[in-house]
Amino acid sequence: MPQVSDHTRIALNELLDLAQLPRERGDMASFSGQDPVLPTRYRIGTAGAAILAATGLAASELWHLKTGRRQTVSVDVPAAAISLRSSRYMKIIGQEAEREFAPLMRFYPAKDGRWVFLHANFPNLRDQALRILGVPDDVDAVAKAISGWDAQAFETAMHDGGACGSFVRTTEEWAAHPHAQAIQSLPAVEIIKIGDAPPRPLPVGDRPLSGVRVLDLTRVIAGPTAARTLAEHGADVLKITRAGLADSGQLDLDTGIGKLSARLDLRESDQHARLRDLIGTCDVFSQSYRPGTLAGRGFSPEALAEQRPGIVYVTLSAWGHEGPWRNRRGYDTIVQAATGMAHASADASGPKHLPVSAIDYVGGNLMAYGAMVALHRRATEGGSWLVRASLATTGRWINDRGIVPREVYQNAPADLPPEAIAPLCTEVDFPGGRIRYLAPIVRMSETPAHWVRPPVPLGFHPAAWPA
Repeated sequence: MPQVSDHTRIALNELLDLAQLPRERGDMASFSGQDPVLPTRYRIGTAGAAILAATGLAASELWHLKTGRRQTVSVDVPAAAISLRSSRYMKIIGQEAEREFAPLMRFYPAKDGRWVFLHANFPNLRDQALRILGVPDDVDAVAKAISGWDAQAFETAMHDGGACGSFVRTTEEWAAHPHAQAIQSLPAVEIIKIGDAPPRPLPVGDRPLSGVRVLDLTRVIAGPTAARTLAEHGADVLKITRAGLADSGQLDLDTGIGKLSARLDLRESDQHARLRDLIGTCDVFSQSYRPGTLAGRGFSPEALAEQRPGIVYVTLSAWGHEGPWRNRRGYDTIVQAATGMAHASADASGPKHLPVSAIDYVGGNLMAYGAMVALHRRATEGGSWLVRASLATTGRWINDRGIVPREVYQNAPADLPPEAIAPLCTEVDFPGGRIRYLAPIVRMSETPAHWVRPPVPLGFHPAAWPA
């Protein structure tokens, strides 16, 4: 069995193998600290540090294309662990932080003695769940209604009715599930050539991704994290949302650091055409809608590879592109519940989520890692590329890091001490006043990771690339 200090190196080697990068590249990365960082059986620090180091090494490879030089990369494992809940440390000076979850969003006991989890952070999902349950917007009423359902029947009804809820399975139950078996062979991230195009050199600039244009059509945490990571290495990221879609409040500020933000409604022909214009000069197109959602509007990977040869199309789904659940809704919390992580984390009061959104943030960085590897391949061999990840395969990859024994993690602190967190944060002015947030955790020897744009409210900018 590997020693605790070896786990991060093993995880990094797996990521290098996925991208077909020589393992010797990992010699340029160093780590400090180890799990457990927070009270959880999962090696969240290991997973976070490994994927952050991988993004740094991918950026270093791009820098090598520009300059002939590679960089050393370093990651602190405790800092990587807390970055998996970075929104907790974001603070608008002088304002109260928003609550993380809506009141109805919690675990509930079901009729058959099992547990379920209800996702209700968006009004449409909340309203659909209340309609299915036949109760008003009241926690006690929801709990009473769910207590009359068997857990499996509840999960099926939520999915069939357009809501989002999960049966809390054990790890063994999930392993035997048809969907778990269907995606077992899928890697944590796939990088696939989907079209021919001549090699396209990286834009000139003093950072690995200087001049690289990224369209970010993602929501919630994982997808926006991917584009934020690309921004921290110099990319110009333009986030596109639609007015009227439920937003994520202050969380959108945290995942929006370093980005421009505009609104387009693809149901309007002129705005649909505007997105096509933007795609015509972009390098990376990133989306996190359910499989096929954007294809119906002409924005499938194949369609964009035809319109913009050489594009890197990055896509995230909840459950993967294969298996019976491939079209289901899902979020970090739902995946934890369905796949056994919440059950394995339970205490006497019931199932528990991890203390960080590890699936979301690791998944987002897997997307960014794949995007940078694809940009390197585009520059050296040409082609259009598809980068594909899912929350479910990310959760499996985190689980595969191994388990910390209870006697080791049970006394871990709930957080790093303030004196350890303060040096990891930075403050800037933004349109809403002054804001403090976690700075990038990965350390680069030549091109320090940083964001040049402050967070802004959704739709703050015009739908245009910077000059």
